[in-house]
Amino acid sequence: MKILFLNLPYKFNISRASRWPEKTKSGTLYYPYWLAYCVGLCEKEGYECKLVDCITKEYSIEDTIEEVKNYQPDYIMSEITTPTSSYDYKVINAIKEAYPKAKIMIGGTHATILPDEVLNECLGIDYILRQEYDYTVGEIISCDDISNVKGVSYRVNSEGVDIGSLDDINLLSDFSLSDSISFEIRHTEDREPLEDLDSIPYVSKVYKKYLNFDDYAYAFAQKPMIQIVSSRGCPNQCNFCSYPSTMGGRIYRTRSVSDLADEFEYILNELPEIKEIFIEDDTFTIDQKRVVEFCDEIIERALNPVWSCNTRVDLSYETMKKMKDAGCRLLVCGYESGNQDVLNEIKKGITLEQSRAFAENARKLDIKVFGCFMIGLTGDSIETINQTYKFAQSVYPDMCFFQQAVPFPGTEFYKWAKENGYLITEDYSNWLNGDGYLNCLVDYPYADHREIEKLRDNLMSKYYFSFAYIVKTFLANLSWIEFKRVMRGGTRYIFFRIKKVLNRSNNLE
Repeated sequence: MKILFLNLPYKFNISRASRWPEKTKSGTLYYPYWLAYCVGLCEKEGYECKLVDCITKEYSIEDTIEEVKNYQPDYIMSEITTPTSSYDYKVINAIKEAYPKAKIMIGGTHATILPDEVLNECLGIDYILRQEYDYTVGEIISCDDISNVKGVSYRVNSEGVDIGSLDDINLLSDFSLSDSISFEIRHTEDREPLEDLDSIPYVSKVYKKYLNFDDYAYAFAQKPMIQIVSSRGCPNQCNFCSYPSTMGGRIYRTRSVSDLADEFEYILNELPEIKEIFIEDDTFTIDQKRVVEFCDEIIERALNPVWSCNTRVDLSYETMKKMKDAGCRLLVCGYESGNQDVLNEIKKGITLEQSRAFAENARKLDIKVFGCFMIGLTGDSIETINQTYKFAQSVYPDMCFFQQAVPFPGTEFYKWAKENGYLITEDYSNWLNGDGYLNCLVDYPYADHREIEKLRDNLMSKYYFSFAYIVKTFLANLSWIEFKRVMRGGTRYIFFRIKKVLNRSNNLE
C-alpha cells in the first residue's frame, strides 16, 4: 500500500504548518512537519511512503499531477489552511480528476474546524482527518469500517455507505452525476490526543530522507536550521490562537527528556550541516522543571548544540540561565500588547511586569529575543496600539514583529469579530493579497482594515529603520554567521517594503 504525502503547491512560498500561513516578509519557510511526523509513523507501520514538498520544488498543478501519476499511490495525504483553501480545492480536484484511483485524505487547521464546509466545497476529498492524524492515516487504510476510526469526517450515500470506499463513484467525474448523488456528511468521535509522543520516529530522519535542508529557513535562525517538536497541546487560553482549537488541543503532552536529547544527539552527529535546532512547540517552556531536566541532559552529554524555541514571558531567570548554558541562542515570545487591560481581554495570562523582567533577563544572559506584537486585538484602540509600540521600544527585542490580529475560524477572536459585524469577508479566497500576504480582515470602530494595515506597516518601519536599532543590530551581530542571517532577512524585508511602496504609488496613479 503506497501513500503519497504532498505539501500542496501554491502560487507563493506558503508555510502551511505555520500558525500564520502566508508568504513571509523576510524569507521564513517552515518544514511540513505535521506531514513529516505522519510519514515517519506510517513507515514504521510498514507502509510505503513518499513525502514531496511541492512548495520548495516550485511545482505547478500540472507538475504535481505528474508526480502523482509517476508514483501511483493508493492514498494521498495533504493539509489545507484557511488562507490557501480556495486554491487547495482547485489542486485537490485536479489531482482527483487526473488520478481518481487514489483516495485523498486531508488534515490541517481549516479542515479540522470546518469539516462540513470543506467536504461540501471540495468533492475531490474523500476523508478529512481532524486534529492529530498520525495514527488516523494507517487506521483508515487498514479498517473495514470507517465509522470505527476516530477523528474522521466523510460522506455516505443514501444507503449509509462510505462513498470514499466505492471505487465506481467519483463525484468529480461528471457534474451531472455528482448532482444526482445525494450524500450526508458524518463525523466519527474525536480522537484522543496522542499521549506517547516517543512512539513517533524522529522527524529529522524523515527530513533527511525526503527534503533539502537548505530549502527551509527562519529569518531569526542560523541557516540551515531544522524544526522538531518536543510536545503537543497548549493549556493557555489566548483568544486569537488557532492551534489549540484545531490541531494540538489544550492537553499538554511531552516527549521524554531522554528521547528529545537523543534526537538532538542524532542531529548533531548525523546532520552536521544543521546550524540550529528550533523546537517548534506551541510553548516549549510550559513545564520549566522539564526544561531544566532537558538542559541538564544536554550538558551532561556535552552535546553543545545551538537551539531556540517558542516561550512565554513568565520564564524564570534560573530556567533561562540553564537554557543558555545548554546552548539556547534565541527565544521567540508573544508580548502581544503594551496595555495590561488588552492582555487581560485576550486571555494572554501574562503581565507587563513579567514582560519587562523577561526582556531584562534575556539581555543579562545574552539570549536573543524575537518579540511578537499584535494590533487590532479585542480591547484595542488607537491609544492602546500606540502604547504597544512604546512598550516594544522599552523591551527592545532583537527582532520584532507587528502584525494584525487575524480571525482564524475556531478562535474566540473570530467569534467576537463575526458577532460584532467586524469581518470584512468570509470569502477565504480574499484572505491573501496578490503578493501572498495576509490581508487585514477586520474593520473596527476606531480604524478600518486599510487603516490597520497602514498602522502595522508604519510600526514595522519605525522600529526597524530607526538609527538606534540599526546601530544596535550591527553591533550585536558582528560574528559572520549572525551577520549573514541579519543581512539575509533584512534584505528580503527591505525589498518587501520597497515593493509595497511602489504598489501604493501605482495605485494612486
